[in-house]
Amino acid sequence: MIRQIRPENARLLPGLFKERADINRAYLMELKTESLLQNFYLEAAIRVDRNLEDMHLGWESPACQLRGHFLGHWMSAAAMLYAQNNDRELKAKLDIVIDELERCQKLNGGEWAGSIPEKYFAKLSGDEYIWSPQYTMHKTLLGLYHSALYAKSSKAAEILGRAADWYVRWTVEMQTKNSHAVYSGEEGGMLEVWAGMYRLTGDDKYRGLAERYSHPSLFQKLENGEDALSDCHANASIPWAHGAAAMYEVTGDERWLGLVKAFWKCAVTDREAFCTGGQNSGEYWIAPKRLGAFIGERTQEFCTVYNMVRLADYLLRFTGDKSYADYIEKNIYNGFLAQQNKFTGMPAYFLPLKAGSVKKWGSKTHDFWCCHGTTVQAHTLYPMLCWYEGEGRVFVEQYINSCYERSENVTITQNIDMKYYNDGALFDETDNSRMSRWYLKINVSAKSPEEFTLSLRVPDWVKGEPSVQLNGEAVKVTVDGGYINISRHWTDDMVSVYFPAALTTSFLPDMPNLTAFLEGPVVLAGLCPSDRGIQGDPESSLVNVTEHTYSTFPWQQSTYRTINQPENFDLIPLYDITDEQYTVYFTVNEK
Repeated sequence: MIRQIRPENARLLPGLFKERADINRAYLMELKTESLLQNFYLEAAIRVDRNLEDMHLGWESPACQLRGHFLGHWMSAAAMLYAQNNDRELKAKLDIVIDELERCQKLNGGEWAGSIPEKYFAKLSGDEYIWSPQYTMHKTLLGLYHSALYAKSSKAAEILGRAADWYVRWTVEMQTKNSHAVYSGEEGGMLEVWAGMYRLTGDDKYRGLAERYSHPSLFQKLENGEDALSDCHANASIPWAHGAAAMYEVTGDERWLGLVKAFWKCAVTDREAFCTGGQNSGEYWIAPKRLGAFIGERTQEFCTVYNMVRLADYLLRFTGDKSYADYIEKNIYNGFLAQQNKFTGMPAYFLPLKAGSVKKWGSKTHDFWCCHGTTVQAHTLYPMLCWYEGEGRVFVEQYINSCYERSENVTITQNIDMKYYNDGALFDETDNSRMSRWYLKINVSAKSPEEFTLSLRVPDWVKGEPSVQLNGEAVKVTVDGGYINISRHWTDDMVSVYFPAALTTSFLPDMPNLTAFLEGPVVLAGLCPSDRGIQGDPESSLVNVTEHTYSTFPWQQSTYRTINQPENFDLIPLYDITDEQYTVYFTVNEK
């Protein structure tokens, strides 16, 4: 088992991921506090004079049954960024939000802290249809939990504690009135919240609540070895696996770990994925051997990408198996980045994969889909996904420009190994032709010598032997369990590593004549409005295209052009596609 680091010990450094994270942070600050709280004010009968142009609409409209869900996501993201960067501006805004939630809770009778009425839960108990009230409330509760955990807000913990009292009474009542009600309304995330609060506080009321949310039918199906997911709502199921993982952390009971692994087997191991890593269409799990039939405009809902990355993070820590880090890498490039507008930070609910697709971006205040919320959280996770700790080991799991302050004595940084001048990457005769984003430089700085092992994940896409230099001298390394392990007494040392990448193809199992192209973990998208087909060997049909300019960044180099085709076209990273029409899968025609 490896350990998650403390968020305050890691931060991003300039590069692709920091650019995207900074856009996300600016959006969090841009949203008006009163607009974020509008539905909580309405529920508490607080009159706030608002202009229509200031209101949040879409799923945040007062007419929507999911209204208020986004604030919890916003709180979780703000709390994480405060923990990482001591972001006092965001913290001040978060504190105002928490103060106002306390005010609303008091006006609602002292317990209810929701943006929707309690009568929505009465409809659950009567088996009447209502759109996911437990989902909506879960986001607020999780935002409060993260505010307590990461922003150290005692007031957030108190609000959540009083809200939990309401849930204690309701779940007890449902045990005799309608036990099914507890397991309806898209309730899967509740188990993780209550387990987390029990771990944080030790209060038995949270363990009791966790117990009442511990018996979904999904768990029984998984334990029976059934396919519990095909054609089922993907994002309603994944949070149950998060809850099982949280219960394993709290109890140490191997049954919970078994459930997490069984879910992963059913969701990932036993079914195929698109080249991007996504496995669903229209929010539903695709049955095995049927991916090709579901290529369309509604593939890869973003919430599922985010939640499966979180699940992979749990399993990476529980098992130390680097395959989970490989999964995370593919999904952050082709999900986190690909479904965020690089100019506005807005999300794409789905990632279209049919030929001639165009991404549909959300607006800043008029949509607020579920994926709007998970997007603002996703771009706060990068430092936490890079660095992990083990017994005498530091694991580098994702290769993202970042810094890890392991202790007062040791600081470790990682960067792409290139020269930078005024934020541009320059290449000259002294650079040894290092025109690759996979030349990495890791600096270890220790005030006094300290012994530990630096473990570098070798990605599954690496073609050939990685090369490593220590302080400018080539060293022979072995790969053990998917990691390069370097053990020494560290002082001021530099490790340079090169992971050779290659252009590869990814065929659909049920349509083997369709292929996509990848460079390392990065899916390439053709700048063409239709499937123009590939004549001959696909991997010999593309050549790399790079310009020597002051504005060339390492992460902008993954550009290719077809050759010897009836009609040639360019391909760029899928994450760089914004408003262009694009095609990912191409029909291969042998000459």
